[in-house]
Amino acid sequence: MIKVVRERNENIESLLRRFKRKCNREGLSRDIKRKAYYEKPTERRRRKERERERSIRKAEAALRSKAIRKKKKDARGKKGPRRPRS
Repeated sequence: MIKVVRERNENIESLLRRFKRKCNREGLSRDIKRKAYYEKPTERRRRKERERERSIRKAEAALRSKAIRKKKKDARGKKGPRRPRS
């Protein structure tokens, strides 16, 4: 269950914005839209396969970017400290 605690002097609009943001992060609105209509078992399998592929691609991209950052960091270390730009 998603809970949002109202802070002191917080207006309703900002409280509602925080609630909507939490719902989106949890995937609640996407889940409600998906369950609004019947989903065939073959469609369900295809959707889950696409989600698996997407998560694998996302993990691979994160590893690549981590390796690139490490490579850049190592390259900077070999050259010495960076000089400030004037």
